[in-house]
Parts: sequence; structure tokens; C-alpha cells
Amino acid sequence: MTVLDAGPTPALSTAMREGSRAEHEDAEGSTFMSELLEGRISEEGYAAYLRRLRCVYAAMETALRARTDDPLVAAVHDPALERLAAIDADLDHWAPGAPHDLAVDESPAAAAYVSRLQGAEWGGDLVAHHYTRYLGDLSGGQAIGRVLDRAFDLDGAGAAFYAFPEIPKPKPYKDAYRARLDGLGLDAAGVARVVDEVKVAFRLNQALFTELGERIDVYRRVVPQD
Repeated sequence: MTVLDAGPTPALSTAMREGSRAEHEDAEGSTFMSELLEGRISEEGYAAYLRRLRCVYAAMETALRARTDDPLVAAVHDPALERLAAIDADLDHWAPGAPHDLAVDESPAAAAYVSRLQGAEWGGDLVAHHYTRYLGDLSGGQAIGRVLDRAFDLDGAGAAFYAFPEIPKPKPYKDAYRARLDGLGLDAAGVARVVDEVKVAFRLNQALFTELGERIDVYRRVVPQD
């Protein structure tokens, strides 16, 4: 478990951000994500990414809805954040007619991620995954949406995953979200436990990117030259 410095218990939101910085940077620096942010991932590659995310969000959103009586989960749970329907809409754009679900053995990384979510025994663990995914969607995820829009001239089509119609101003929402985290009243051990699970969440995300990166030669698109 992460060892926090002696002294006052740190604000949970700060501890989550600072305590997982290395894991966050490792995930963002993966080959697949770097290529995606440069607009060099093909329709096939992006659909493969979305299908893995679909597994993750289906498991996470099911687990969250089942635990809304837990005060930790209740503090962050918000149906306006749910992404499963948006992912399905985007898959219809990127891979029309193809199944949305992965085959059982198609993605060991997604299976491991789902298993971790389904096995969460403490509400704080789900809070860690909620924070990692949804605040990422409202932050860096917006940049991915803009890259896709420019690369494929989407004009909004196929980018529902990055659209939050019920959250028109992400910054005030994220500020209020962090305030709710800080108001949970966890002791130092609880904060450390959440931080450890945030690290796990980023490593699970990196495993998805690593898996996709194994097929980067297939998924890399030829970018038209100006």
C-alpha cells in the first residue's frame, strides 16, 4: 500500500492525482495512445479501442449502479457520466454491422480490467476507477475527440463518447467532483488505499494500450499529406 507522509491527511483528490502521476504518464505515453493523439489510428484500430472500452464501461457502470447505497459510491455516481450508450452509437459509426462485444479470448487486457471491477469489495475502489475513467473523459478525452474530428472530418458523428450534453461546462463539474472526493472524510489509510487503486486503474488502461500496440502496424493509418 502507498505510504503517505506523516502529518495531516492529504486531500483525497490531490493524493489521487499526485500519487498516480507516474502511472498516468506511462499510460499516456504508450505507442497506441501517442499514435491516436496524432490522428494516425485507422477506423479499424479505433473500433478495436472502443470495443475494449465497452467491456470496461459496461462492467463499471453495472457495478456502480449496484452500489449506490454505499456512501462513497453515492458521492460520485452520476448517470450523466455514463458512456455505454455513447460507445454503442460510436461503434455503429466506426464499424457498422459489426458486433459490439468482444470474443471471450479476444482481449486478455479487457478481461483483466473487467475482473478487477467486478471484484471490487470496497466502495472506495470503485471511486478510484470512476475518477480515473470519467475525469479522464472530461479532461484529456476531449483532446482525443478533437483529434478524431479533425482527422476524419466527423462533424460530430462517431464522437458521442466525448460528448457530455448534460455537462456543458466540464471545469466547474470537475471542481465540484473533486470537492465531493475531499468531503468523503477518509483517514490516511483510506486515502492510501484509494490511491493504490487509482494506480491499478492506470496500469489496467496501459495494458489495453499495450495490447492494441501489438497490432500497431495494422491499426496505423496513412495520414494524407497537405
